[in-house]
Amino acid sequence: MYALLRLSTALFPIFVLSSIQSIVKNLEFNRLNIILGWVLTLLAAVVYSITMEDTVSFWDCGEFIASAYKLLVGHPPGAPFFALLGRVFIIFGGDNPGNAAVMVNYLSVVSSALTIGFLFWTISALCIKMFKTMDGATSVAWTQERIVLTLGSAAIGALAYTF
Repeated sequence: MYALLRLSTALFPIFVLSSIQSIVKNLEFNRLNIILGWVLTLLAAVVYSITMEDTVSFWDCGEFIASAYKLLVGHPPGAPFFALLGRVFIIFGGDNPGNAAVMVNYLSVVSSALTIGFLFWTISALCIKMFKTMDGATSVAWTQERIVLTLGSAAIGALAYTF
């Protein structure tokens, strides 16, 4: 049993590397970057929606929900854009005061998940700039190692912020 476990752990990196090689051959870096960014955004949205509170939680959440439902000004500076977007989410939820808290919390889920996606693409863009500086060129000579390093570091950074 122990030998089988050692064999499977030895073969797993080879299997993963060969599958990454076939994916990289079929897709270019930009497409991989976009796909992985949206996958991580979706993953963050699922995690945040699973852990979302269905009612009002502590601190300013109740005030933001009330200001979004009535389109009133919360405490200064008021967060007017959040209140407008919250009202749009409430209207899409049926304009029911009973589910206003859930819909405004879904606004927080969506905006936080989009933040994770933008963080992924920001880290990816910084890696691209680093490779351009290292090469002294205007474009990056993409190798498999550079693709894995760029997408891997961006994914790790975004997932670290997610969890």
